[in-house]
Amino acid sequence: MSHGAGLIRTTCSSGGGALGPGAGAAQPGASPLEGLLDPGYPRTHAALLKVAQMVTLLIAFICVRSSVWTDYSAYSYFEVVTICDLIMILAFYLVHLFRFYRVLTCISWPLSELLHYLIGTLLLLIASIVAASKSYNQSGLVAGAIFGFVATFLCMASMWLSYKVSCVTQSTGLLTGIPRFLH
Repeated sequence: MSHGAGLIRTTCSSGGGALGPGAGAAQPGASPLEGLLDPGYPRTHAALLKVAQMVTLLIAFICVRSSVWTDYSAYSYFEVVTICDLIMILAFYLVHLFRFYRVLTCISWPLSELLHYLIGTLLLLIASIVAASKSYNQSGLVAGAIFGFVATFLCMASMWLSYKVSCVTQSTGLLTGIPRFLH
């Protein structure tokens, strides 16, 4: 009985169809080390976007940290937000790289990544606006604010990508239970 279009998930395996020792730990037909590291992840759009975010956040942090401050509270807030975002993006990068989402199934990883990007992008936008308004034409502070805005834009792109993965995929997956004549 056909249920119409649905969500199909596939995995790539460089190993053959033969089962080796320990292959049942991850997937049938998978090599024992396939579950440890995802060698294809660093070349995906999501991974490259995360790397670009981490680089721009690090540059923004360094620009502000190495400048002379005129307003301590504004720039300390900017530093805290950029470093916290950088650490969280690195954590999500490592979760996908080492496939921790397979081990820690009690966490909804797409939803948690979406919420991180939603909150982190909003805080980064506020921090960048405050840093830009308090820069007083000091080149390091202006550069930090500009890189903060670039990182905000990149985080918005990741937020959209996370939204597409978590919400759109789940809504199309719900269509599999609808009878074919209702499609």
